[in-house]
This record gives sequence, structure tokens and C-alpha cells, in this order.
Amino acid sequence: MRIIIKTEICSGCGECVSSCPFDSIEIKDGKAFINEYCNFCRTCLNVCPEGAIVEIEDDQGGVKADLSEYRGVWVFAEQREGKIASVAVELLGIGRVLADERNTELSAILFGAGDPQAHELIAWGADKVYHASGLAFDRFSDEPYAQMLITLVQEHKPEIVLAGATAIGRSFVPRVAGRLKTGLTADCTALEIDKESGNLLQIRPAFGGNIMATILCPNYRPQIATVRPRVMKKGSYDPGRRGEIISVTGNSISSRTKVLEIVQETSECMINLQDAEIIVSGGRGLGGPNGFELVKELAGLLGGTVGASRAAVDEGWIPYRHQVGQTGKTVCPKIYIACGISGAVQHLVGMQSSDIIIAINKNPEAPIFNVATYGIIGDVNEVLPMMIRKLKEVKA
Repeated sequence: MRIIIKTEICSGCGECVSSCPFDSIEIKDGKAFINEYCNFCRTCLNVCPEGAIVEIEDDQGGVKADLSEYRGVWVFAEQREGKIASVAVELLGIGRVLADERNTELSAILFGAGDPQAHELIAWGADKVYHASGLAFDRFSDEPYAQMLITLVQEHKPEIVLAGATAIGRSFVPRVAGRLKTGLTADCTALEIDKESGNLLQIRPAFGGNIMATILCPNYRPQIATVRPRVMKKGSYDPGRRGEIISVTGNSISSRTKVLEIVQETSECMINLQDAEIIVSGGRGLGGPNGFELVKELAGLLGGTVGASRAAVDEGWIPYRHQVGQTGKTVCPKIYIACGISGAVQHLVGMQSSDIIIAINKNPEAPIFNVATYGIIGDVNEVLPMMIRKLKEVKA
């Protein structure tokens, strides 16, 4: 069931606006409109003097789309402080693959930032960039971002929309999917096109990471997915590439909230695993918190960052901010050294895209060796001191 407003008989009197306890009804162009804040409380049903507000049955909460109307792959290009986030470039890489398979265009959606960043998106593979600039988009806020993306989707009808499974993507993309009455698959780790139907195969861990689920949205459009950072490879960069940049006006976009200030964390303990090129991670095989002193020393010699498995974090040996895996950070460094980590599927999901994986474990049957580029079978508390000593000799 859902509530609709029959615009052909709505007089725009505004009686319903004041009746809604959730501010979910507004007047647009002289007609009442129900926005995404509707909680289905039904308070408005008996208020309208014209009888324009009615409750109707609906197939799965939405109207099946005419799939032939939808075409194109879109990537939401997240930006922070005027610079394109790395996840946007990663999404353009997989977006280019999907667009080529569907024989269609790849477009990037950029809110805020300047024209040079829009040209960067073209260089990374986008055919078009829809660029909305202005004060409403310089700093992230759910309402203007959601309104603008919904407006663009309704006007241009892409068949696939991708966004990063970041704090920003997770915040406003579900609202977009809800308003468009379509499906959303969160935290995807792989995306493919079904050869027979052309539907997007959205693959993500399920049941605690014990299985990989393939999710489809066959009857509704667009197909929306958020993708974990660092699981997709960047495409090729061509500074001479040509594309179309379309300026989008956001003059009609309104927001009930305003971001006054963004305060960045400056703690000495702050780390950025997702951007690290070398990560040395420790697991339960270290035997205790003292084992992480060896991990930290090795990471320091290599100019890398310290990571950890969930088991080590749960033991309290190292803070959560270092955790790699399904419930931690997904990483893709050039070198990943797994020290005393057995290789549970939840951990592998977060690091198996690394360029080179070096595993150290005394159990030769440990699953980590199935994804490792190089494996060392031995006690990590004996192997690490040897590696540290050799590195010091080389540096000397």
C-alpha cells in the first residue's frame, strides 16, 4: 500500500501540509506533493476537502518501469574539499567495463568542486559529466544531494547508478532509491552484466561473509548499487580524452539543514588504511599485544601502515581503526603482509585485491596461502625479527 495525491483534483489549498506530523507534504507548482519523509501514518487521508489524498495498492511498493526507457551507466563522483575521491575513479573503472558491455555511455555525476575536477572525470573514462555547482553542493548535505540526483535520474533515466559505500554514499543514496522506488544493493564487492537478460549482477558478502550473494533488480530502474572503496581497479587515465560537461542548475534545490563547519580529526593516531600502499597486518597468531610491536616496527621500516584482523581487535590488542575486512576497512595496497592471520573469508574480502600478498603463518593449510603471492611457513614471532634485522642491514 502507498499514499498518493491525485494532482488532477488537488486545489493546492495546503490543508494537508499542516496536518502532517513529519513535514512530508509540501506544495510545488500549486499542487500538494508527498516527499521522502512520509511515515505512512495516514493522518492526511481524511484532511483533504477535495478527496485528493488516497491510499492505493501497489506492486511491491513501486511501479514497474518500462525498461526500454532506461539507458546508460552513471557514477556518482564523490568529492571532498574540492577534490575527487579515489572511490570515484575506481567506480569509473568498473563503470567503463559495464557501459562497454551494455554498449552505452558512461556518465559521472559531480556535485560541487570546480571545472578542472569535471575534466579529470573525463580523463578517467567518463563520456559525460553532469556538474552541479553552488553553495548547496560545496559541503555534503543529504537533502540537496538527494534532491539533485533524483531530479537528474527522473529526467535522463539511466539504467545503472553506482556510488561509493562511504559515509557520504551510505547516507544519501538509500534516500534516492527510496524516492525512486527502486532497489539498492549496498557494499558490493563485484559487479557484472548478465549476458542473457542484461541485468546488473550485484555481488556482495552475506551471512557474515560466509557466502557471496548475487542480487538482481530485474523489474525496476535504475539499478542502484554502492561499492566498497578499494575493491575495484582504476581504469586508464588519458589527459587528452574528450567528453561533454553539462552544467546543471540547482537553484530550485532547498534544504532544511545547513552545514556550518567541518572539523577534521588531527589526532596523531589517525590512520588511512584505504590509501596506504604498504600494509603490515597482524592477527591472533601474534599471540598477544606485544606481537604488534614487531608489526609496527616492520611497517615503519617499509614506510607502511599497521593493519589487523578482527580477531586481534576483538582481543583488545589493537584499536578498531586498524581492522581490515568485512567489518573493517577494505584495502588494496601494493603490498599486504599478513602476519599470523589464518585467512577467514571475512578478512579475505577486505584485502585479496592487493597487488602482492605476503603471508606468514605456521599452519601450511591456512586459507591465507590460497590468495598469497608469496608464503612463509613459520612462527611469525620468529620470522618477523629476521625480516626486521635484514631490512635494517639493507638500510644501513
